[in-house]
Amino acid sequence: MTATPDPVAAAVAAAVEHYRGDPNYILQMLREIQEACDWITPEAIDGLQRALLLPRTKIEGVAGFYAHLYTRPHGRYRVLFSDNITDRMLGNLELLEYMCKQLWVERGKTSEEGLVSIDTASCTGMCDQGPALLVNNYAITHVTRQRVDEMCELIRNKVALADWPGEYFRVEDNVRRKDILLGSDCAPGAALRAALPRGPEALLQEIKASKLRGRGGAGFATGLKWEACRNAEGRAHYVVCNADEGEPGTFKDRVLLASYADLVFEGMTLCAFVIGAGRGMLYLRGEYRHLLDRLNAVLERRRRDHLLGANILGRPGFDFDIEIHLGAGAYICGEESALIESLEGKRGTPRNRPPFPVTHGYLDQPTVVNNVETFAASCLVAQGGGARYAGIGTAESTGTKILSVSGDCARPGLYEYAYGVSVGEVLAACGASEVQAVQVSGPSGVCLAAAEFGRRIAFEDVPTAGALMVFDHSRDMFEVARNFVHFFAHESCGFCTPCRVGTSLLRNLMDKLRNGHGSPYDFAEIERLNGILQSMSHCGLGHTACNPVLDTIAKFRPAYERRLQQKEFVPAFDLDWALEPARQMTGRDDAGAHFDTAPGEER
Repeated sequence: MTATPDPVAAAVAAAVEHYRGDPNYILQMLREIQEACDWITPEAIDGLQRALLLPRTKIEGVAGFYAHLYTRPHGRYRVLFSDNITDRMLGNLELLEYMCKQLWVERGKTSEEGLVSIDTASCTGMCDQGPALLVNNYAITHVTRQRVDEMCELIRNKVALADWPGEYFRVEDNVRRKDILLGSDCAPGAALRAALPRGPEALLQEIKASKLRGRGGAGFATGLKWEACRNAEGRAHYVVCNADEGEPGTFKDRVLLASYADLVFEGMTLCAFVIGAGRGMLYLRGEYRHLLDRLNAVLERRRRDHLLGANILGRPGFDFDIEIHLGAGAYICGEESALIESLEGKRGTPRNRPPFPVTHGYLDQPTVVNNVETFAASCLVAQGGGARYAGIGTAESTGTKILSVSGDCARPGLYEYAYGVSVGEVLAACGASEVQAVQVSGPSGVCLAAAEFGRRIAFEDVPTAGALMVFDHSRDMFEVARNFVHFFAHESCGFCTPCRVGTSLLRNLMDKLRNGHGSPYDFAEIERLNGILQSMSHCGLGHTACNPVLDTIAKFRPAYERRLQQKEFVPAFDLDWALEPARQMTGRDDAGAHFDTAPGEER
């Protein structure tokens, strides 16, 4: 008799073979094993340990770091509702609770029969078409109660995800305004054909002349970065595209990869031409799993068209190829050194700097890490010239910026403007009215009040990675800030104590204010925490964690003062309040069920 194949052993063998037994791909192996087996079993870790000759603690450490990897059963269907503030504004939590009731499962847990688990994820990058959720890492947008009912029926009947209605998984681009990038007619290969005859040095000079700056938020000069990497000594040079846009409110890279992938890959190839790289990697955030097959198809087409591979476009010695690495739910991997650690099959912990990636990046070799939009924009420079590109925008911020607009507006989506556009112009274009505030560049950015809407989107005024979240006067800016604080506490990688503990303390202070136990003492404590986080945190997450609180306190103080119900310090813990769930379960609300009520006293 033929023995029944072990599905776990088969999944491990397939993953190891796919990645040639290279330990740097351990994250990708774990992800593929989970897709095949629903979770990462102890037997799977045993198999990887034997095949890769790695310590078990290393494999478990990687598996335990990423939010979308599971070392315990989480059900055949793993449902994660996006919990970004814009999804909350659209009623995501009500839909989550409704789904939990329909499927008889408690939030954050797996159903008794092991079929389904339901919880939240920080942000799915679908802010323009929420409420959104992920099912086994595939995005479903425009979630309604009717759609939840239909999904529950599919789950009960154990219908395979591949057989769910296709419209569930439709993700729209929502491009509302195009300029030179989104309106580009640059055909695949056109930028390379313009650049190759001039040579790598001439292309580098054009990039420098364009004054193109990084579009991921930091704004470092692209030409200087490429030049530093080109001049650095190493066995090999690498090109890395950072497509891990985890900042809540940002979704521009999703659209560029969905509909403008050739521009992104061509920009990476231009960079490789300049710095002498033979290998490129695109780090795609796990929430964009739905793009993986499509992007691989584009790469294969470019290989057939001699735009990737050996002797690109017939140029001897110009050998370069690109592969895609998929993340697994770790916001911190948007930081370039943490991203490199993840590419190397490690936990996504930011590195100490210096040295910088341009000299000591992937595998300790010279590496350029740029944002999706930056690589796409470099194609415009290669084709049209640096001077032409530098003539658009402002003196310090050349070219255009793609803005991801969401929240209280009639037309959420992407808006591309030349740098220097005012926030007010963008609000008018997206159909926003009675606007109370705009959060620019996500939770780590800046919150602008109405009096500041004349400010300009530019590195010299309001820099941004691209997110603009709009809040009208119906929104409670305290709750907006509280959502952002919860996001930072959840996404702290835990490496350094100031950030790990400080973000948790900040979250607790905001919850304390919400629960009616706030006092002026707590404002002072927030200020003190900000000083600690800014001066002692290992990376930018901790440095910016207090930004949304401090901004909203300064500009929307009444939202906080309404919660200052105590003149003197009171502890956050209230035993009577903590007993409320027990009272609800038992159906009691008499005086004897309250800790702080004397017998016979009315409540």
